[in-house]
Amino acid sequence: MSADHVPVKLVIAGPFGVGKTTIVNALSEIEPLNTEEVLTQAGTLVDDLTGVNEKTTTTTAIDFGRLTLPGVVLYLFGAPGQTRFQVLWDELVRGALGVLVLADTRRIDDSFAVLDLVENAGIRYAVAVNHFPDSPQYPPDALRQALDLDPRTPLLVCDARDPVSARASLIALVEHIRELVLS
Repeated sequence: MSADHVPVKLVIAGPFGVGKTTIVNALSEIEPLNTEEVLTQAGTLVDDLTGVNEKTTTTTAIDFGRLTLPGVVLYLFGAPGQTRFQVLWDELVRGALGVLVLADTRRIDDSFAVLDLVENAGIRYAVAVNHFPDSPQYPPDALRQALDLDPRTPLLVCDARDPVSARASLIALVEHIRELVLS
């Protein structure tokens, strides 16, 4: 990192199976650190696989990646999505300037617990609805209403696998943070 780049910590959050590891992997310019483990039979007793039946692994601690943009280096920390890992939340968001919350229209209600965590922590955030091939599509106003978002909160639709789409979501978050800081 050169002296003219400001370091910024961002957290990627969302419910189980929404694409947090995928988006960190798509965005990172370095080999990302992933703490993916195979889902076990015991895990199926506590992890609701409804809507993500094909999921075979899960993040057990964090994902980490880095992305350099003009004037800024983004350090990306992917949060685990299961409730049992929320004990990591306070440490994970300490020092973060913002959170990109991923949502899935197949399981929109699963986003509420994460949105509550982010709002209770008082952290700036944007929401990116990760579009899956089988996910229903809704107009932005309907999504905003379903997620009960403030009109100023950025809301985007992205494909977490696509670096261009993922980057656009992250840039929207960074621009939102900048607007809030400068206002």
